Amino acid sequence: MNRRARLWLVAVGGAGLAALLVAACLQMPDFGGERHPYGDRAVHASLDRHTANTVASVNFDQRAFDTLGELSILFAAVLGCVVLLRQTRDEHRARPEPADVDPPVRRYALIVLPVALLTGLYVIAHGQLSPGGGFQGGVVAATALHLLYLGADYRALERIRPVGLYEVGDAAAACAYLVLGLAGVLAGTAFLANTLLPYGTFNTLSSGGTVPLLNAAIGMEVACAVVVLLARFLDQAVEIEEENEDVRPL
Repeated sequence: MNRRARLWLVAVGGAGLAALLVAACLQMPDFGGERHPYGDRAVHASLDRHTANTVASVNFDQRAFDTLGELSILFAAVLGCVVLLRQTRDEHRARPEPADVDPPVRRYALIVLPVALLTGLYVIAHGQLSPGGGFQGGVVAATALHLLYLGADYRALERIRPVGLYEVGDAAAACAYLVLGLAGVLAGTAFLANTLLPYGTFNTLSSGGTVPLLNAAIGMEVACAVVVLLARFLDQAVEIEEENEDVRPL
């Protein structure tokens, strides 16, 4: 396909997408109006299934299949980075030298690290009750571990970040999400249908049926994916050197 054909293809596709978006906007309720059919139905379904956070109900119940797509995109993106950033034949690994860290930076990083990690886990665990959830909490928990890189050095980070285990955790979390969806099919309902577990007492950690489980799977997948992604970029910046370059300290 030549350049002109590609431009025409993009132009036709973009025009079609623009027409659909305009048509959809014209059918939306007036801004500030009293009629919000989708919002009303989402809130009703969330309360009916004892999920206090309506956003979590939409993500992991009413539109859980869409969330599976988002999970797959993140998984594929991390997999692509791992493949692209792998060590090549003309590269070697150079062990970085310990870095000198200013005492105030070290104290701040080591104090904030456990607080940030617990905050991330809290956001994941309470995703069905309050703002947040697996996506946000997973990012917070994963980046919290890397405060050790700022407060100590790369070797200290490596001791608490075995990349292989996080790669397994990433794949296991994605599989857990799929298994929960297939469990609904085996139970005679639909894929990712929130019918497997009792909905529990409203506004408690065990409420929401399968929403907390799917939220936890997403939290684990996001946290592991971010750790693996940052590990590969840090490898390129710190350890992996060209064969003809001198070893540089951290």
